[in-house]
Amino acid sequence: MPRTDIVNISRPLTEMAAIQPDTPAIIFPQEGRALSFRELDRDSDRIAAGLGTIGIVRGTRVALLVPPSPELFALTFALFKAGAVPVFIDPGIGAKNMKGCLAEAEPEAFIGIPKAHLARRLLGWGKESIKILVTVGGGRIWGGIPLDELRTCAPGSPFTAAETRRNEIAAILFTSGSTGPPKGAIYTHGTFAAQVEALREMYDIRPGEIDLPTFPLFALFAPALGMTAVIPRMDFTRPGTVDPRRILGPAAEYSATTMFGSPALLNRVGRYAEKHAIKLDGLKRVISAGAPVPASVLERFSRLLADDAEIFTPYGATEALPVCSIGSREILSGTGRLTGEGHGICIGRPVAGISLKIIPISDTPISQWSDDLPLPAGAIGEIAVRGPQVSNAYLNRPEATRLAKIPDPAGGIWHRMGDVGYRDEAGRVWFCGRKAHRVVTPQGTLYTIPVEGVFNTHPAVFRTALVGVNKRGTVQPVLCVELENSCSTSGKEQIRKELLEIGRAFPSTQGISEILFHPAFPVDIRHNAKIFREKLAVWAKGQL
Repeated sequence: MPRTDIVNISRPLTEMAAIQPDTPAIIFPQEGRALSFRELDRDSDRIAAGLGTIGIVRGTRVALLVPPSPELFALTFALFKAGAVPVFIDPGIGAKNMKGCLAEAEPEAFIGIPKAHLARRLLGWGKESIKILVTVGGGRIWGGIPLDELRTCAPGSPFTAAETRRNEIAAILFTSGSTGPPKGAIYTHGTFAAQVEALREMYDIRPGEIDLPTFPLFALFAPALGMTAVIPRMDFTRPGTVDPRRILGPAAEYSATTMFGSPALLNRVGRYAEKHAIKLDGLKRVISAGAPVPASVLERFSRLLADDAEIFTPYGATEALPVCSIGSREILSGTGRLTGEGHGICIGRPVAGISLKIIPISDTPISQWSDDLPLPAGAIGEIAVRGPQVSNAYLNRPEATRLAKIPDPAGGIWHRMGDVGYRDEAGRVWFCGRKAHRVVTPQGTLYTIPVEGVFNTHPAVFRTALVGVNKRGTVQPVLCVELENSCSTSGKEQIRKELLEIGRAFPSTQGISEILFHPAFPVDIRHNAKIFREKLAVWAKGQL
């Protein structure tokens, strides 16, 4: 009998290469380049064998700084096949955070484009641990060996993937750092396998479909799911500023059936398509994550799709994905209205295999899971999850691991999402914001999402952000407002009056009297959608 503890996340690619060898696995329209499943599988075989000749083998930790390209796909699967451990760090986090992440990850090898190698040398990235260098798209001038040479220094026969175990480390994925320093979540081969299976089952994804992913790491799931990934030409660190034509064009040209995009991207593309009467009739599903998706964005983008298509908004985090999912039909037919009445945002029901509980809000570690921790339906608390797609620890961050993870005596680890919410009587989960963003006032605790949902119903408002400002020793709630369009001072004063009137209608917003208008909220670099409320709080204090 085959061993069930042997799992290597590269295997789905090899299986798809046997099932549909000539089907394109990845297409880069702007470069006129494409690789079939057979070509991607064979190229990753050659690279995996070549990596072994320079010491990148099972267990070797490898910093991978290569932009979306055929090389990124081939390298990633090659590293998985070799049993090596790629370290994925979002380049948009900045040079200082990048240096800290690499110091924490302690990679033995560095694979990058010339620009990445230049930064490594100038800024001293990973100088204590990195011993092996590979350059993608450059010569030996950058140090190490060019990728093209690696492809030729190993036999051409199929590479036998390492027989990695289900609980063996497959990769290190760093969080975006939107609510603190980036942390490296440890992914095992079993974690990845569970994620692939969960996505396949949730959205009924089938081999032969065409995917248009606008987030690099999500794009890597496509070949494992048997989908062709069409990679658009865009700055992946700024999805909110994308040229909509570079999304709409490939979607139509290649008859994309699936699209992944952040809420900021959907907002921009949806507005453009609506203005120019463009339809996306071929899409069967759109998946959006990274931050809550406003109902107005869902409604606008839904009008571009065929009647049987739907937008899904999975909930999760780098450490646990997917956790819950809900479709646009359920949101637009009911839960969206409740969001505007201060109930929070419904994120659906837990996906198969995930256990989800609401536990009391605490900023201290919980040493052990107890069956008396979960709160009853309707009570707001912190969201905690357990399941095969949940990472069990952070790399070299014992304190962060102790704070975020709860060992269960019955087996497994519960991950504290750092988010607050509640479950309704129907079992659906409602998201109320980040635990760190709650505003504790003398009158009670306010949660960001229920408060903002009320004010976001004003037609002139693009988005709002609740922050707390310490004023003479007392925390005062302040609502920061970003308008759809700029307007005069008198226009803002009228909007302020209308917002205060809206707020008086709901218990959670009646105590908010301070409203500040901000020209453009600071947002995260990964999805351009998570609001940096900590920065807004500093700004608001200065304004007051």
